[in-house]
Amino acid sequence: MPSTVFPTGVTINKPSQSHPTYVLFDGRDGVSRMIDMNGNVVHSWPHTGFPSELIDPVLNGGKRGNVLLQREHATFENHAILELDWKGDEVWQWGDEKAPCGTANQNHDLARLANGNTILITRREFTVPDITSAPFIDQPILEVDSDGKIVWSWFPHQHLDELGLSAETKKLLFAPHMRVRVAGILNLNNLAPLGPNRWHAAGDGRFDPDNLMIDSREANFLAIIEKASGKIVWRIGPDLPGSYDFSRKRFTGPVPRPIDSLSGLHDAHMIPAGLPGAGNVLIFDNQGIAGFPPVFLNTFCGSRVIEVDPISAQIVWQYDASCNAHPSWMFYS
Repeated sequence: MPSTVFPTGVTINKPSQSHPTYVLFDGRDGVSRMIDMNGNVVHSWPHTGFPSELIDPVLNGGKRGNVLLQREHATFENHAILELDWKGDEVWQWGDEKAPCGTANQNHDLARLANGNTILITRREFTVPDITSAPFIDQPILEVDSDGKIVWSWFPHQHLDELGLSAETKKLLFAPHMRVRVAGILNLNNLAPLGPNRWHAAGDGRFDPDNLMIDSREANFLAIIEKASGKIVWRIGPDLPGSYDFSRKRFTGPVPRPIDSLSGLHDAHMIPAGLPGAGNVLIFDNQGIAGFPPVFLNTFCGSRVIEVDPISAQIVWQYDASCNAHPSWMFYS
């Protein structure tokens, strides 16, 4: 490895304050690795992932150590998705002749569902004259059964109004310089089944465990797709009242407080039952350049993690660099 003035590997681990677990990640070198909290590689699989996903044994007939990875990886266009067991043997795959385009074209996220099927974000070119005269790239969400049959699908471009995109936003979205975006017009980067949660248990049908949470890195929203109808039944963004001012800490202070901004977000998901904050939504708010038109960003860059109550749309917890008395750019992705 090239020498560096920056520390590498695990630099801080306070066992009394961190959860003893394993971390699975794709190193983009054709290998997916599982490490412990000290950075030791405890297992690896000979394929990359976008992302690499460990399958919950509850959803996989009790099988432990199985993962969802990719074969013939190409950024945004993985040719096939694979399920490998702990030994690295292939037990299931989808792509090639069973996929609509001959390849899976999977990107950004995928998950094993409670019914045993697999759901994934894909990539495909569309021509829809009612929307725009030129072809554009979108990201269909597909559910595939164990035999490789597509049993459910959802197309973002059919729900632009439900997603809160104004006429001005849609005009910018399909401008010639935007249509070539490699991931897709909205750059959906997250797909997460809600799972059992307290809101649904209390009778709120929007939070049915089978419903899906998505987020858009480019259009600055997160939303819930009702699985039964395909309709958007809950959403935060894209139009929020302001920006988070790291330099003036304008929105720091007591929580809860209204959510102020989202820009270039990633990994929005509902915190599972049994964990602190269960039922709230955890978001990595990159505060990166995004939006149609681009949202106002700070003079000094910085990212943050926010926990949001999905009923009140208020921030109930936040982490950014100022929490450790550091300048904003010390925590930025």
